[in-house]
Amino acid sequence: MELRKTDIEKLERKYRLNLINSITGVKPANLVGTRSKENQDNLAIFSSAVHLGSNPAQIGLVMRPQTNGIKDTYSNIMETKHYTINHVSLDFIKKAHYTSAKLKKEESEFDIMKLKRSFIGDFYAPFVEKSKIKIGMSHLKSIDLPNGCIFIIGQIELIQLPDESINEKGQINLETYNAAGISGLNTYYSLKRIDSFPYVRVHEIPDFEE
Repeated sequence: MELRKTDIEKLERKYRLNLINSITGVKPANLVGTRSKENQDNLAIFSSAVHLGSNPAQIGLVMRPQTNGIKDTYSNIMETKHYTINHVSLDFIKKAHYTSAKLKKEESEFDIMKLKRSFIGDFYAPFVEKSKIKIGMSHLKSIDLPNGCIFIIGQIELIQLPDESINEKGQINLETYNAAGISGLNTYYSLKRIDSFPYVRVHEIPDFEE
């Protein structure tokens, strides 16, 4: 199959949606936790988290267009400037996936999906207790994207993770806690460590065979 731009535009809507959402491959599965000023908690599945830099430590998130009403996650982040990013493991992918349901504002995904919330110190936003890697974020900037989506830039305020999942170099082994990945909108994958290679220096490039 070969598709040009005009071919893609002519595809049936749901087919095109699934194709383009999965074309980049497996993405990280994360639950974003927020709390409103009225202490109403919200939890939503995201596959758009991207590393922006390590010094300062920043992560980006892509939010869908807010044209049909401001969503709870975005509203809470803008109000309180705090949110959490929680890695999804294989043992709760189904619960995590169903947080994408459009619940009423007064209904919390934590409660409906039976995902216990937790708090770390005085950090305002709730974490997912079962998540092995928890990241506390503060909002820095929002950027409007050409397609109507919003790019959220946040700063890492805290990290909590198991000692056994990180090595002496600071590298995290996602396999140790059965981290999950997402392809498209609703297909989940297990992640397995295959190999680790050194930092690439030009004079150390091997002689590869074709």
